[in-house]
Amino acid sequence: MREIVSIHVGQAGCQIGNACWELYCLEHGIQPDGLIPDDDDPGIMEDSFNTFFAETGSGKHVPRAVFVDLEPTVIDEIRTGTYRQLFSPSQLLTGKEDAANNYARGHYTIGKEFVDITMDKIRRLTEQCPSLQGFLIATAVVEPYNSLLFTHTSLDHSDVSFLVDNEAIYDLCHKMLGVERPTYTNLNRLVAQIISSITASLRFDGALNVDLTEFQTNLVPYPRIHFPLATYCPIISPVKAQHERLSVDEMTKTCFESDHQMVKCDPKDGKYMAVCLLYRGDVVPKDVNASIAQIKVQKTIQFVDWCPTGFKVGINYQPPTVVPGGDLAKVSRAVCCLSNTTAILAAWQRIDHKFDLMYAKRAFVHWYVGEGMEEGEFSEAREDLAALELDYEEVGNDNMSASEDYDDEEE
Repeated sequence: MREIVSIHVGQAGCQIGNACWELYCLEHGIQPDGLIPDDDDPGIMEDSFNTFFAETGSGKHVPRAVFVDLEPTVIDEIRTGTYRQLFSPSQLLTGKEDAANNYARGHYTIGKEFVDITMDKIRRLTEQCPSLQGFLIATAVVEPYNSLLFTHTSLDHSDVSFLVDNEAIYDLCHKMLGVERPTYTNLNRLVAQIISSITASLRFDGALNVDLTEFQTNLVPYPRIHFPLATYCPIISPVKAQHERLSVDEMTKTCFESDHQMVKCDPKDGKYMAVCLLYRGDVVPKDVNASIAQIKVQKTIQFVDWCPTGFKVGINYQPPTVVPGGDLAKVSRAVCCLSNTTAILAAWQRIDHKFDLMYAKRAFVHWYVGEGMEEGEFSEAREDLAALELDYEEVGNDNMSASEDYDDEEE
């Protein structure tokens, strides 16, 4: 057993967590009270999904998760919602005063008081894991200052970060699913499908299962360039589903189109370093290999010169599950594509540009300095992100000459 501990931080992190655990329970047949009706051996943790759920002696399944927020509103919804009996009360940690979208307030003052309590709870959860594999952290950051400061602080402490852009998910819900005014529930359920696909190989048996460390090994060529672009297909409403063929070939090609991405950027503007295709449901390796071969022949996508064949494939026989009454259609197969591409540089450039416009006027800086943060941290964070931009540009511009230089030196 290779356990995963999930940590959900802040309003969006907790709301995404709520959507994820709702979906996990539906996928594994776990009721909102944590029980499985047909469980033959309660208390014995031998199922694949025990990587995410601990099981008590009475057969109740408890998520290996911690929810943390500095104000109680969102977590109170979980405490009183459909899945209130699923979580242990000690897993839901709330304060009384929020960070008010101020990084310094969350990092230095209000949030600092919460670190020890949270770490103690995480430590207790990890001690219950016989063979801990890693942590999944869900959180969200808004505003350019917060985005840069958070990225700068966490860059060296996270192995792989899957970015999700609100604007991109709004468009997917609106254009693909026909939701006129998408709510956070609509958005979070779509994000939950991505997270479910990424973690499916850890929770179900399959032909080609991908371990959490395999994502890191295959998708991250350099430690700092660890921001894969996520794409999901099919994103289709129940009304349209009956008119679509949804073959493996079509789904695979769709993964490389910008209108199915979770971040707004054009994949044609960048080069791919690695691609991980995670299939679910009625999929056979033969069809997958044929689809990938066709993409390579047609040169649909461009790889960097130093990594011309970077495809990793995972196949899981469990078809995707949908929330009853939700926006997504029930389909027999789906694919989630995780690709490390230099095209995502455009997202960083957008954030950096917005930061520069505000910081040139020193707008809102006093709120951060007032919470004990030094102004120099802004410049430091901006320099780090400029270095990240440069890293992406260098990786994209890299060609065979670098290896030729290396051969000359050895001679």
